[in-house]
Amino acid sequence: MSAFARKMFGQLKSKEFRDYLMSTHFWGPIANWGIPLAALADIKKDPSFISGKMTLALTFYSMMFMRFAWRVQPRNMLLFACHFTNECAQLTQGARFINYHYIEGPKPVEEKKE
Repeated sequence: MSAFARKMFGQLKSKEFRDYLMSTHFWGPIANWGIPLAALADIKKDPSFISGKMTLALTFYSMMFMRFAWRVQPRNMLLFACHFTNECAQLTQGARFINYHYIEGPKPVEEKKE
């Protein structure tokens, strides 16, 4: 176990890893993670606030950038994972939007009897 830990620590101290941490290959995806995290946080919120147009736009945006992350050399798997997560979150939000606006409809508000 100690040899494994030493090897991992040695890789973290390497010039290649430091160069990776200072590249747009790393910081671009890190900055993008705000989008899927916000979408995942919104899954529990009221579906009446979901924008169908924005959800559709973000779905296509993530599809395009997943392809880009896969095709760029070297492949950017961190960017791919970010946009794959966002794609799943946006599809979930889209399903909630369609269900709320076109299938179930708004739920009637119950009045309290005193």
